[in-house]
Amino acid sequence: MSLVLVRLVRMKKLPGTVDVVVVGGGISGLAVAHWLSKEGVDVLVLEKDPEPGGTMKTVTENGFLVELGPNSALETTPLIRTIVADTGMQGEFLVADPAGKNRFILKQGVLCALPMSPLSFLGTSLFSWRSKLRLLQEPFIGRAHHEESIAEFVRRRLGQEFLEYAIDPFVAGIYAARPETLSVRAAFPKLYALEEKYGGLLRGMILGRKERKMRAEKAKDRAGTFSFRNGMQSLPRAVAHRLGDRAVFSARVTSLKDRARNGGAEESGGPRYQLEYLDRDATREVFAHVVIIATPANAAAGLIRTFSASLAHTLNAINYSPVASVFLGYRRDDVAHPLNGFGFLVPSRERRAILGCLWSSSLFPGRAPEGYVGLTVFIGGGRQPELAGLEEERLRDLADSELKNIVQSRGKPVYWKVTKWARAIPQYEVGYLDTMQNVTEFEEAYPGILFCSNYRGGIAVGDCIRNAEDIARRAADHLKRLPGR
Repeated sequence: MSLVLVRLVRMKKLPGTVDVVVVGGGISGLAVAHWLSKEGVDVLVLEKDPEPGGTMKTVTENGFLVELGPNSALETTPLIRTIVADTGMQGEFLVADPAGKNRFILKQGVLCALPMSPLSFLGTSLFSWRSKLRLLQEPFIGRAHHEESIAEFVRRRLGQEFLEYAIDPFVAGIYAARPETLSVRAAFPKLYALEEKYGGLLRGMILGRKERKMRAEKAKDRAGTFSFRNGMQSLPRAVAHRLGDRAVFSARVTSLKDRARNGGAEESGGPRYQLEYLDRDATREVFAHVVIIATPANAAAGLIRTFSASLAHTLNAINYSPVASVFLGYRRDDVAHPLNGFGFLVPSRERRAILGCLWSSSLFPGRAPEGYVGLTVFIGGGRQPELAGLEEERLRDLADSELKNIVQSRGKPVYWKVTKWARAIPQYEVGYLDTMQNVTEFEEAYPGILFCSNYRGGIAVGDCIRNAEDIARRAADHLKRLPGR
């Protein structure tokens, strides 16, 4: 569904005044600025880094294309195609190789294909017959009476074996987390809703298909995987290019002030908020009616501390898992496994030093030179956070050693690159909905300040783009209510 915003009647503005300032030039901030700019709203993006994308970064070296952050995304909302078309990126859009539907789980040192159909589920060795028969009980299990972790939820409805060999590696692959810590309501709200609305998962999956179709959405297990010819950072770069001089980089916001506290905002609709920022060491200021904070939680805490020390403390307390991404390039002949799929995930009970591996060059063309393959290994997370901080050479050797055992690689990698993210992925832990309620209450107390980042409403690229549209609508609604509009 396209964004529907009433175009705003412009007032004569003072110099340095805009309708909306977006703090943060990752995909969330750029997407919200795109939706607003598309509808004629005067918007300015301020990003502290010299280039757009946030954690969505791509580099090309020695013929290998390396994703330092997200390696791909799922096409869960039609808004993705909309923003791709708006930015002229249709020709760069890549759908993953069909082999990418094949996903593997490591069990007792052997890669087992994750079953993708009822028939393959019946024949898989990934789950015992006892565990398969346990599914017959699922429709008759009642609802929980307290907020559960994902581990509690799955163990209650599907049993221990499904938790260990399906959900545990899945959670590690998405959140780099342990299922015992994450809230099912916050981290997987659609999964929780199947029980809440339909009384069970199997029943909800069947009945919920029609509703998803009406919303033009796809479940994440059915959505297609995509990227771009020159990598994921192509999208934020294209959005920033379309914004032109309305996106300023190397611009670090140093303060946010509420002019209404001192009577500085005019009753006729003058801008309420004042921001100061360093633009290549020069201090500048800008006034805005709306400020959208699209930064990680700790950076957001610094901006709003003078407004609410309580919320600043809450935002600072949001846990982020540390992750090291290790890209390894090998000669194709030096890897025995056919690499015919998306990659593999590692359950906790396998007691390995890695979370999983993406077969990057199997998914999209141009990720490795002819005759070579590129593999991306993930280490650390909530499972083994201490490993993410190892020296780069140790991380390389650790990843290489695991791949030798799992995909039968041999010899040394011809190319490698390690990226360490100390704060990689926000953790939607048990009690997280209370944290988000505090954010909502702050927005109500300070109309015109909105939060738009992956610690709110989902961490996936599709979630960020969809949430950005919602925040854009809210910003536009606020502007329409201002005096003189």
